[in-house]
Amino acid sequence: MMVLRFQHSPVNALALSHSRDTCFLYSGSSDGYVNIWEKEAVSGRYNHGGFLQGHRYAVLSLVAVNRVLLSGSEDTTIRVWRREKGSGFHTCLAVMEGHRGPVRCLAASVEVEGKGIGMGLLVYSASLDRVVKAWRIKVLAEDDDDEAVAAVASDECGGSGVGKEAAAEYEMNPVLSPTWVELKLQKSYPF
Repeated sequence: MMVLRFQHSPVNALALSHSRDTCFLYSGSSDGYVNIWEKEAVSGRYNHGGFLQGHRYAVLSLVAVNRVLLSGSEDTTIRVWRREKGSGFHTCLAVMEGHRGPVRCLAASVEVEGKGIGMGLLVYSASLDRVVKAWRIKVLAEDDDDEAVAAVASDECGGSGVGKEAAAEYEMNPVLSPTWVELKLQKSYPF
């Protein structure tokens, strides 16, 4: 039907955010960018709407829930982005840290949603550090932008997982990109 060409690096992940009024397609690339594509209502064509920048290495996973996008990266972080109502402008609300390896998979579901109170999400992340983490995130309504996001991590036993390190050292040598392998061999990777 169509070919979307704007990425300058290989695409690793896709996510679709679809509502009655809008449709956004996100693509995560090896250069660390998330490209945004907005679908025209009349023609059905996707137009490039810009990109999200913040990850230092490749974006490996994406998940979209309503106007919230989560991106997992080779830099071991997860970023929480929110699209403004009625526009394609996105804001990075939080950077979640807790994995010791590249974040390869993300899944999310709405836990609570209420008018004026925002939205609660359950987010699950899997990493090459051999750990699956469960995160509870509250995205406050845009009127309450003093503190836009609160992110709390919990492990599979229900305890706090933010800042905790696994007992075992990270031993794997995944081949994701030449940059990652080079940094790992030089021992200058951020974990």
